[in-house]
Order: sequence, then structure tokens, then C-alpha cells
Amino acid sequence: QVLEPNEFDIMLLMRVERLQLEECDDTGAFYYLSFKRNPKEKYLLKFLDEDGRLSAFKMLQALREIIKQEVKNIKDAEVTVQRKKARSPAITLQIRNPRTSDISVDIILTLEVQQSWPPSTREGLRVEQWQGRKVKGDLRNNPLYLVAKQNKKEKVLKENTWRLSFSHVEKTILKDHGSSKTCCESDGSKCCRKGCLKLLKYLLEQLKMKYTKELDKFCSYHVKTAYFHACVMWPRDTEWQWGDLEHCFQRYLGYFLDCLQRSQLPHFFIPQYNLLSPQDKASNAFLSRQLNYQLNNRFPIFQE
Repeated sequence: QVLEPNEFDIMLLMRVERLQLEECDDTGAFYYLSFKRNPKEKYLLKFLDEDGRLSAFKMLQALREIIKQEVKNIKDAEVTVQRKKARSPAITLQIRNPRTSDISVDIILTLEVQQSWPPSTREGLRVEQWQGRKVKGDLRNNPLYLVAKQNKKEKVLKENTWRLSFSHVEKTILKDHGSSKTCCESDGSKCCRKGCLKLLKYLLEQLKMKYTKELDKFCSYHVKTAYFHACVMWPRDTEWQWGDLEHCFQRYLGYFLDCLQRSQLPHFFIPQYNLLSPQDKASNAFLSRQLNYQLNNRFPIFQE
């Protein structure tokens, strides 16, 4: 969150030894999961569907019931479990906060698997020029994370698909974001990369509040993905000096506008997966118009 810290994501990790991944479409992001052999995690066998695949739906349902029961035991705060949102991998808790606005906590069921990333990620994470080959190798050695997320491309909702998640790696990249190790440290020079990301996140948040229906398809992940690509396009710290914030922000926004115009924003880790579907051309054009208006009128939304 850019404004007040009232939204939190918690990944609830379940470690699994080995899984068989089977792509369920051409995005390279969504998979059916099954066990390679008799799993050590015998307790998971009850969540297999009739095809022997691990059912995300069944697991989420069981977790939701556990959380509902546990919430009843909370006595010192008013906590409710929100109604299930279609296709959402999260179980959302609403925490009543009389002093400020309510706090929303998303609990996301995540499988952590110690095995190499699938082939669809091979051409992704192109940070060599920006952060170096060694960093890229270290990042790719992270475990594989899968979240219980149903595929949007499917006309019929498939209850047992899982989506790759890289939020743990993204967190590392955001933290160690410079091409030099000392970027933004007390003894290093300050860059404006994160400042640019916060500005565009805030801009999208405000526009979504204004045009909720029209911009329903967009989320901060689009902005974050464009940010990673921008860091790769302009890899040097000197290209993101703090004093050049305005210029850098407009350059980054220009790249995002170009993506909207072409309806083409490749996932940073899975390049074949386009986050801006051409089927959503009208939505992409609407956001593009709103952002261009802000850019050409010196961002009135920041003054509101």
C-alpha cells in the first residue's frame, strides 16, 4: 500500500517434496499438480481429484473451514472471514479497527517445492545487465512456489489449477534494486526507482477508485511488472538518480503506456504469458486515455 498500511498479504506455506507439473494452457503459468510417487505428505492424498491431481479447490475449502473455526476463538479483536471471491486464491480476513480504517488480511495457500523452475521460465528474469549473472543464478535457486489460483483464460472454471508465484523473488529484487550493491544504503547514493513505482501504484489506485468498473481488470501487479521491465531497460543507477525523479517517472510511465497501446505486457518471469490480453483492448485503451490525460495536465490527481 502506498497510502495507509491497511492491506496485508500472508503466504501460508506448505512444503511438499516433489510434484509433477503439467501445463494446463499456453501461458506457462498455470499447472495441474500430481505426485511423482507415493508422497511423504500422506495427509494430502484426500485432496486429490478423480484424475489423481491435487485439487486447489478442495484444499482452499478445508483451509477456509479451519480459519473460520479459529477466528471464533479471537476475543480481543473483531475479525470476520470475507465471502469467497471467485477465482481468488486468498482467504480474506477483515479486522475491525475503530481508530482508523479496517484492516484487510489476505491469507494465500502456497505450496513450496524444492525443485527447479519449469521450462516456461527459462527466458525470463533477464536481470544480467542490471543486477548481474550471479544474482540471477542465486534468484533462480529459490524454491518453486505455487498458489491455488484458477485460470482466467478458461471459460469453465477449473477447480484444480495452480499458478506459479514469484512474490518471494520479487521482494528480494525490490529490496536489492540497484546495479551497485550500495544503492540507497546509508553510504551509497539514493536512486528514485522505488519512488517511481510508488507514484504509478498510487496513480492507478486513485484511477481505480474513480473508474472502478472500467478499470476492474487492472491491479498493482501490472505496474510492478512494468517496473521490473523498466529497470532492465535502464539498468544503471545513474539512469535513476533521485534528482531526476520527474524525468524517470515519465519515462517509466511512457513504457507502461506503450504496453497498454500494444496490449502487450510480458510476465517478468514467464515471457510467453501476456498480462494485457488483446481481448481487453477496450480496458487497455481506457486506462491509456486516463493516464495520458494525467500526463498532459501535470497529474491533477496528485493535487486532489
